[in-house]
Amino acid sequence: MANAIRAAFLDNFLGNAPDWYKLTIVTFLVINPIVFFGAGEAGSTIAGWLLIVEFIFTLAMALKCYPLQPGGLLALEAIFIGLTSPDTVMHEIESNLPVILLLVFMVAGIFFMKSLLLFTFTKILLGVRSKALLSLLFSAVAAILSAFLDALTVTAVVIAVGVGFYGIYHKVASGKKFHHDHDHSDDKEVNDHHRDDLESFRGFLRSLLMHAAVGTALGGVCTLVGEPQNLLIAERANWGFGEFFMRMAPITIPVLFTGLATCYFLEKLKWFGYGEEIPDNVRSVMEEFAKAEDEKRTLRDKVALVMQGVVAIWLVIALMFHLAEVGLIGLSVIVLATSFTGIIDEHSIGKAFEEALPFTALLTVFFAIVAVIADNQLFAPIISEVLKMEGTGQVAMFYVANGVLSMVSDNVFVATVYINEVAKAALNGTIDRDTFDMLAVAINTGTNIPSVATPNGQAAFLFLLTSALAPLIRLSYGRMVIMALPYTITMSTVGLAMVLFSLRPSTDAMYEKHIINHHDLQSLCKSMQGEWKQDRCVMQTKQKSSGH
Repeated sequence: MANAIRAAFLDNFLGNAPDWYKLTIVTFLVINPIVFFGAGEAGSTIAGWLLIVEFIFTLAMALKCYPLQPGGLLALEAIFIGLTSPDTVMHEIESNLPVILLLVFMVAGIFFMKSLLLFTFTKILLGVRSKALLSLLFSAVAAILSAFLDALTVTAVVIAVGVGFYGIYHKVASGKKFHHDHDHSDDKEVNDHHRDDLESFRGFLRSLLMHAAVGTALGGVCTLVGEPQNLLIAERANWGFGEFFMRMAPITIPVLFTGLATCYFLEKLKWFGYGEEIPDNVRSVMEEFAKAEDEKRTLRDKVALVMQGVVAIWLVIALMFHLAEVGLIGLSVIVLATSFTGIIDEHSIGKAFEEALPFTALLTVFFAIVAVIADNQLFAPIISEVLKMEGTGQVAMFYVANGVLSMVSDNVFVATVYINEVAKAALNGTIDRDTFDMLAVAINTGTNIPSVATPNGQAAFLFLLTSALAPLIRLSYGRMVIMALPYTITMSTVGLAMVLFSLRPSTDAMYEKHIINHHDLQSLCKSMQGEWKQDRCVMQTKQKSSGH
């Protein structure tokens, strides 16, 4: 009986995950407290870095087991043994509440616009026959949209389109008609003569999605609203939309063209998993689907498409002018899209949240890992060493350090830590205000460009990896890293070269032409919630520590 209970318990633990995976997670859970309590003063630092590596492992094995459960167990243990506290975790969640609201509401809002998205992108897919041109189009459109909207929103759109495309062909490949219900996660019913085409179609979709995902990073780095950390950096430096764009341009514009050129050549050379063409059979199915949809589309359906288009226009305008937090705009999209397309029952509305909520929970676990980094100041020695440097070398090292740390952590967290530390250094007289502005550019570009190397570096990449689409098209952590590698090399190298040789002379030229202006320490002091008194900044005393 005891053996049967033990076997049942082991079967239940992490479900269908392989036994070696379960054993690995248990080993992690046993080792961490031993290291934390047994390594003396260095215990928290060693255990903290060990935890980061372990969490990255759970992300890398996302196709074996969704990272929420193993990552959540590691995070819970970290809190119980004292690597961080619930207060610090809550602080990180509060700081990132806009991102959480974005995931909960915006992704659900996009769900109610999927008819319009599928209609539009099916026309694009069938209208552009060159794979290289189609890839460029996906990457460029994602870059433009991300520059003015939000990378996660754009990724949600791309995922919705990918799931739509995959579902259409998978249904036909399984011997069913377009109007039949179908589980596209199950390959058992796929006819043998369709399997090769299905595999090729997966490769086709993988490459398009990766081009689009990188496109969100290319565009997101350019503007004040492109990524969450951009807005924080701009607020600290007192830069408006135009000044932010111009200060970043010496790096971001060359990197943008480098990224687009990389996209084109990857498709032509068929390297790193790119270059897969859409099979003729799949194209035929898509054409039949488009024709069938056009024929059966009623007047009510056409009006619904128009209303979804109107809601899409509202979405773009609201995000461009930042009329409210992104998540609240997403909630407005849900209300408008459902109200004017007749979706009013709770069950239909609930389906929209199935995609977003697991990732929202996972991201909250990720914030607990970030809390461990914050409480144990794991990045402090790196920041201290870089601040000791001077000149162009210092700016370049900030770019590199932010890039490397963003690959293993969260780029928003890295940018927040670095920009606040650099601001304190400027207010303490360690660096002058112009140097602060140069370092702010390096921090922004460093956290946005090299971080494409890993899914945990960019929230949009992590969202794609843990989406319902990733297992369908066999997009694993390792495959994402490999497919991102050429982009990482070309974009990061060009970015570093621009930091070394173009940033300072270009910035000086813009000062001379009054395109941008010099700023003073008083404004920086105010942005840090301090008060300028007797030629120095007096920071407000915190009444209660929140873990940082």
